[in-house]
Amino acid sequence: MQTRLTIKDIARLSGVGKSTVSRVLNNESGVSERTREKVEAVMRQHGFSPSRSARAMRGQSDKVVAIMVTRLDSLSENLAVQTMLPALYEQGYDPIMLESRFSPALVREHLGVLSRRHIDGVILFSFTGVNEALSAAWQDSLVLMARDAPGFASVCFDDEGAIRLLMQRLYEKGHRRISFLGVPHSDITTGKRRHEAYLAFCEQYGLTPRDTLPGLAMKQGFEHAAEVLCDDTTALVCATDTLAIGASKYLQQRGGAPLQLASVGNTPLLKFLHPETIAVDPGYGEAGRAAAKQLIDQITRRADPRQIVIPAHLD
Repeated sequence: MQTRLTIKDIARLSGVGKSTVSRVLNNESGVSERTREKVEAVMRQHGFSPSRSARAMRGQSDKVVAIMVTRLDSLSENLAVQTMLPALYEQGYDPIMLESRFSPALVREHLGVLSRRHIDGVILFSFTGVNEALSAAWQDSLVLMARDAPGFASVCFDDEGAIRLLMQRLYEKGHRRISFLGVPHSDITTGKRRHEAYLAFCEQYGLTPRDTLPGLAMKQGFEHAAEVLCDDTTALVCATDTLAIGASKYLQQRGGAPLQLASVGNTPLLKFLHPETIAVDPGYGEAGRAAAKQLIDQITRRADPRQIVIPAHLD
């Protein structure tokens, strides 16, 4: 079986750099005609066929959309992407993947490139501050995930409802000393809304809140869990599965009386590592399908931008 060649292989066989091969593939300037012909001859000789994503980026596909995630390693975003892709493929769209790394400047840069390449539409996993990178030119061909913005289509999660479901389940099980591990309020949805829902439930039922808001990372869950655990704590609610996994590691090392862990996310990794966790599913898979459908409907002029809220449900 012949091994598939890479751009690096083509560069080596052509005697040029990878950047030169990339410019040839993208039909960019800055390459002499002789060099271009040499690279193209090597590609023909070895039957080199760029990936579907590469063809899409060069505009060689008739129907191309982009999916821009905040982090390629995000557990929740990957669950949504997994349902987006089949929905897009089914309608004949070639998706390309990009990463924003929570940078509005990088979002703006990516959108500029996509606009110049005449991409049909974009699904953008949003975050605090990203609105400044959006322009009116994208209103009819962009869907935001997890946050909304005036004039743009969005698919959001019921952050308050997810926390209420967890707290109600814990309360029904007899827990009255429930602590909370969350995300700073600079993150409006995962941070502010989920934390405020916890505080509102505590006030409604006369519970004493114990909370800290370190961030999103597993390491932060591990390092900060001790701040909200007292001798009488019986349950710990985590705003995300990554925090829950970190907190669980701390609890295992700490030992002592068992404590009920609860989390928003219900990702496969959490279910595999800690099946005893009470988890609420925000509807990542449903959100991915809804975002793909909404984008396609906008591209084909079957629907105007609208705001969709996905309900949460307990596992």
